Amino acid sequence: MANSIVLAVSSLFVLSVLFSNGDAASPNDVASTICPKTRNPSFCLDVLKFAGTSDLKELATFTLNLAHDKAAESHALAQSLASKAADPKLKERYDTCAEFYGNAADGIEDGKNYLGEGDYNGVNIKASAAMTEAGDCLDSFTQPPKDPSALPGNGKAVEDICSIILVIANLLIGSV
Repeated sequence: MANSIVLAVSSLFVLSVLFSNGDAASPNDVASTICPKTRNPSFCLDVLKFAGTSDLKELATFTLNLAHDKAAESHALAQSLASKAADPKLKERYDTCAEFYGNAADGIEDGKNYLGEGDYNGVNIKASAAMTEAGDCLDSFTQPPKDPSALPGNGKAVEDICSIILVIANLLIGSV
């Protein structure tokens, strides 16, 4: 029950981030520097509207937290789907994805620690690894049976958020 409440709150937060029309958080419009360099600029703009800061370290913290929440949510979803899957191929894929998203969440947590230490290259490496883990899950569904769940959308969101983190980490590396 607690997991479903956490998942629902996380999902509502991400949906509000994705579909709100709030004002940009930065008078300097730092998003215009970051977002064109990401894999999904419009998603990036929507996410950064809610950061409430133009400070790169604070933006890194914000996006790392968001990526961690989405990876953890995806991990829990994959575990739940695996426990309910009737198709053995889907069950195997969901089990594998649960592992991928667990690894991604752990890596993002490590990235937060690196950020706190000022190791921006470490943040970059961990965000890149989390992005790869999410992509590996998505790739596992390129062959039938098709995944009818929300897991593919979650995976894309993890990849897109990690793409933002990569740009921010590179900007931080350049500012040292």
